[in-house]
Amino acid sequence: MVNLNGATLLAFILLISLLTASNANDSTAEEAFVKKTISQHDIVIFSKSYCPYCRRSKAVFKELNKVPYVIELDQRDDGFDVQNALSRIIGRRTVPQVFINGKHIGGSDDTVDAYENGTLVKLLGITSEDEL
Repeated sequence: MVNLNGATLLAFILLISLLTASNANDSTAEEAFVKKTISQHDIVIFSKSYCPYCRRSKAVFKELNKVPYVIELDQRDDGFDVQNALSRIIGRRTVPQVFINGKHIGGSDDTVDAYENGTLVKLLGITSEDEL
């Protein structure tokens, strides 16, 4: 067992407090980034460039002639933190995560299902004249 004197213990507690406060501020900044991004773009995909499920989701929007705003988490220095913030906001850490008009659609399977059952077309406001 380590025996710490009062000054050492106080310094240790102060250090832990500073680290915890720093992490809390960082997570708040990342959550703010996620929320701001979702609110500023009609279609947002949080993705990883190498992920086949992410490519599948992006292909759905290409099929609909819509260009999503894509955040490639693996190409960002803060990608890990953004992914953690996304997890805290929506309860999922996996990618892709798709948002339309601020509404969380879900992952790849959810996006493909919404495309196939017509929900995605409705959410995007695409009329039959607009399609392909």
